[in-house]
Amino acid sequence: MMRTTVALAILGGVSALGCHTPPSVGAAGNAPARNGAMSWPAPATGRTYTLLPTPTTVAWGWYDAAGRPVLRVASGDEIVLRALSTCSPQSLKNAGLDTTRIEQLAKEIYAARDKMKHGPGGHILTGPIYVEGADSGDVLEVRFKDIRPAINYGCNSFGPRSGFLKEDFTSSHSKIIELDTVRMLGKFSDAVTIPLHPFFGSVGVAPPASMGAVNSAPPGIHAGNLDNRELIAGSTLYIPVWTKGALLEVGDGHAGQGNGEVDITAIETSLIGRLQVVVRKGEHLDWPRAETPTHYIAMGIDSSLMNATKLAIRQGIQMLVDLKGMSREDAYQLISVAGDVNMTQLVDGPYGVHVMIPKSIFTKP
Repeated sequence: MMRTTVALAILGGVSALGCHTPPSVGAAGNAPARNGAMSWPAPATGRTYTLLPTPTTVAWGWYDAAGRPVLRVASGDEIVLRALSTCSPQSLKNAGLDTTRIEQLAKEIYAARDKMKHGPGGHILTGPIYVEGADSGDVLEVRFKDIRPAINYGCNSFGPRSGFLKEDFTSSHSKIIELDTVRMLGKFSDAVTIPLHPFFGSVGVAPPASMGAVNSAPPGIHAGNLDNRELIAGSTLYIPVWTKGALLEVGDGHAGQGNGEVDITAIETSLIGRLQVVVRKGEHLDWPRAETPTHYIAMGIDSSLMNATKLAIRQGIQMLVDLKGMSREDAYQLISVAGDVNMTQLVDGPYGVHVMIPKSIFTKP
């Protein structure tokens, strides 16, 4: 049953909007139509909340089962959420951006840094969000209804100790990339224009309590910093739940990225997204999975690129067994003849690999 609120209340960056969506984010019709769910029907939409990044509503550099929730929602609820760029105000200024263009939200959070819990990573993640009913052994389904740039610029940077080719570059380099948020194009240079496909690089839940506070940079069984460029509006991410309430965090906004993210950053920017969260009770997963309107996606993450690739393929096999009732042998063959094995990212500690299986090849239920 749809639940509504009578009044709009804003406190510490959180508001409840009943079932209304702010005009700055748009309606569900802006997202591509879905072409077959992973296995579950679309749920009814509940209440809609707005969550802004403030010193009291972000997790700076960590995923943690002991994290204090900044918002509580129910399964089926939607969250209109803003997430900040990973580029700091100082780095943007150093790259030549006019300081008047730097977000006030970012200035306030960086000014409060010494009073905040921060580290061991560097991402400013909006959350944690407690999802009622979610508990260890469940699956949290995150549906990306809409994702748009919140500002009209992005940045890309690398240093001598970062990126995949550390040995090739001895100095830092940063670039401001102007964004045309109407035509959805990024100006890399006078001669190069990049189509934008905004997505959140980091979407994850708290890891098992035994792991404590984990660094926001390496992805893992909790999802987190997947940097998967396929997770744009219209896609869905399925995350294993490891603790009560799941404790969802979202951030690391990207206006665009190539597979691999080889210099360690994408077009880093701030984003506004509309997400629906759904608890799937007892639907156990060992690793995150995803789907787009056109593909099923299996993922593998490991400190060895070889092992990450093997894990992704094995997860792809298991996904086909689960969804299509195929034998493991047929699934292995199908991935070989019709699937694509892609490097998700090469720079976040463990390597990420994902296997994409087109939905169009399945001509009968």
